[in-house]
Amino acid sequence: MKYDDILVELGEFGSYQRRIYILVSLPVLFGAMHIVSSVFILASPKHRCALPGMLNDTYAVQGVYHETLLNVSIPRDGDAFSDCFLYSNSDDSQANKTQVACDRYVYDQSVFESTIITKLNLVCHRRPLVAHATMILFAGLLVASLLLGLLSDLIGRKKTYLIALAIQVGSGIGLAFVDNYTAFVALRFLIGGSSIATGMCMFVIGIELVGPNKRSFAGVAIWFLWVAGLVLLGILGYLIRDWKTLQLVISVPPIAFFSYWWLIPESPRWLVSKGRYEEAMKIISKAARVNKVELSPKCSNLENIEQEKEEKFWHMFTSPILIFRTLIIFVNWLIVTMIYYGLTLNVGSLVGDIYVNYQIGNAVELVSYAIIIPMLDKMGRKAAHCSTMIIGGVACILTMFPVMYGNSSHSWITVTLSMIGRFGATAAFAAIYVFSAELFPTPLRNSAMGASSLCGRVGGMISPYIADLGTLVSGNWSKALPLVVFGGLTCLAGIMSLLLPETNNRTMPETIADARRFGRSEKKNVYEMDIPPPDEHENEKAYPLQYIPKSDIPEKF
Repeated sequence: MKYDDILVELGEFGSYQRRIYILVSLPVLFGAMHIVSSVFILASPKHRCALPGMLNDTYAVQGVYHETLLNVSIPRDGDAFSDCFLYSNSDDSQANKTQVACDRYVYDQSVFESTIITKLNLVCHRRPLVAHATMILFAGLLVASLLLGLLSDLIGRKKTYLIALAIQVGSGIGLAFVDNYTAFVALRFLIGGSSIATGMCMFVIGIELVGPNKRSFAGVAIWFLWVAGLVLLGILGYLIRDWKTLQLVISVPPIAFFSYWWLIPESPRWLVSKGRYEEAMKIISKAARVNKVELSPKCSNLENIEQEKEEKFWHMFTSPILIFRTLIIFVNWLIVTMIYYGLTLNVGSLVGDIYVNYQIGNAVELVSYAIIIPMLDKMGRKAAHCSTMIIGGVACILTMFPVMYGNSSHSWITVTLSMIGRFGATAAFAAIYVFSAELFPTPLRNSAMGASSLCGRVGGMISPYIADLGTLVSGNWSKALPLVVFGGLTCLAGIMSLLLPETNNRTMPETIADARRFGRSEKKNVYEMDIPPPDEHENEKAYPLQYIPKSDIPEKF
């Protein structure tokens, strides 16, 4: 008997599982807000050097006298004042004026009252520190991905969740009171790791209570909660223009989730794996009462549950074909995550209102999840993933034309193409999750998906540096270069995915040997042979044969 047999008899997604699933999904809302809050708290408003000796200087021009001082103190950069330089003296003779970098700035407060950029002056020569801060956030996600599985398997899903929740609440509230860059990035590291840990621990508890035929739905539904968190963040960001207040608003409510110690059970599957059958049976019995079913005597004896055979992840690298496929999957995870976060976190660089662009992106993401589900079944995993990757990549590349050769009236084209890129990246992200899970053999599926997710975290760490490539060049090309790089890499990864076998309507590999054979033949029930099977057989249609290797035939035959 397998554990899934109990879930089928219990009711694969009964009243008890639905109740628990709703509760465990709520932390994802706040995890999404913490990870994507960079859009607002790390937003960079318009700015210029502060006038020397003028303590009440503002970005907005206060009058004729103020404008005169600006003209003689701040050099012009086109129609606007320079962001980062001022004249070393105010002599009216242009020949005697030299430009120097400044260390005091004034900021436009028409959109944001304050951000961490204005608090720590992360502009001009300190601008690279912003990319470092985003990279460190994703480093927290990476470290959490490495430690999460180990810790949750050791002490349980629920205890790991409560530890991560305590870190998330403490670091989130503490972030609102930082006054230096080191403290800021240290707390952001903890926020990134704890936010992904709280969401994943609760998700695992929920998914391990759901029967095998309902796990696809449960796995996709969680992404709608992610989008809901992004939409809620956009509303809060619009209403709260001060970064400290916004940070507190998204950090304090999760305190209520400490009640999950009493409201959420430990995963019965984990308890069974640790031999704690009595505790697991209490949870299963409660679920049976709520679902109004009566378990058979066979399912009431948990000690008879078969434990899956353990395999080592490095076994995936014992065959050239498995190495080739695994590396393609890793590359796709890295690039699709990179472009997703690159487009999501840099929405502020688009022309137009940041709040409108941000919510349009969320709507596009919601539509992409709704569309990719039927695409996966009708087109197949490979075609759905490749096509969405290429759609997203080409859209990003095409932004170079309105940026390079258009004018301000064509800015809507850039925004539209960026949103199409966001659609492709989001849909491809959902597709590669299903695609790769079906390619890996059952004993290694969890560890292989964890390694794939790890590659995705690396992509997230790289994304802010690609987004900042524009600082290396000047002119309109500075705006187009990051999107062109994102698009080119995405198209390359999408084309590489065509080298993977299709998994739609195919039996998933159960062993390493199955994974090696997977996709080599479209015929079912035909295995590797010492000689090829006959091409024609008069009774083949009426009596389909199952061929076996010669080595498996007893000698007496």
